[in-house]
Amino acid sequence: MPEVDTRPLDTARRLAESGDLDGAAAIFAELAADPGEPDRAQAAVGLAVVLEESGDVAGSRAAARTALATGHPEFAAQAACLLAGSFEREGLADQARAAWQAALGVGHPAYVPLAHMALARLATGEEDAERSLRDALATADPEIAPRAAQRLAEAFLEEGEPGEAAQVLLEALAVPDAGEVARLRVMLGIAHLELACAEFSGAIEEGGDVETGALAIELLARTLPLRGRDEDAERVWRYGLDSADEDLAGEVRLRLDRDL
Repeated sequence: MPEVDTRPLDTARRLAESGDLDGAAAIFAELAADPGEPDRAQAAVGLAVVLEESGDVAGSRAAARTALATGHPEFAAQAACLLAGSFEREGLADQARAAWQAALGVGHPAYVPLAHMALARLATGEEDAERSLRDALATADPEIAPRAAQRLAEAFLEEGEPGEAAQVLLEALAVPDAGEVARLRVMLGIAHLELACAEFSGAIEEGGDVETGALAIELLARTLPLRGRDEDAERVWRYGLDSADEDLAGEVRLRLDRDL
């Protein structure tokens, strides 16, 4: 038996940890029902958890809403996350989005990054997803910000915007104690390769002296395979070799032949 001076909240927690969910729920429910109870928000969250484990989804959500209504800076945020997760598991995207928005409204820094990432995942459009990912990156959370940057960078690279990709990756790398640094650096290198290809291509279009033109052709043709674009590289070599400028074509041939 617990000691006489044991707090009811602690007793309920121990019962839950020992597997007595019904006993824990009874204590949590009594505390959560009392508007004057100082531990009401925490008790309501505890009730939501044990009821969910017991399979009472409706009861769990009701308890989470009670905790959310208290406006407690920590436990109201926890409750919103519990609600959001419950709705997501049932595929109730609209309700889940509303719950994650409620978590943002509470504003606890431990839950804001998670909420932004969840809203990006549940976004109905690309603009909404990008906005949520940028918001997640802006939190500078060492775990969440790198994940947000990776998703943004992947999207930007697919859209042919390597400069935007590089920018968000650099922002994530500047986060103190950021995770997945190696992955971020690899993606930054990919973005820089794409930027290099764009610059080499632009130099070719601009024209210029023979040596510069041949160098641009060679660099572009040798960089493209690093991005898996072997056929494009062949076309670049062929463009140089078939140039009407015989001096340029000859210089390109010399650059190609030196590796044969």
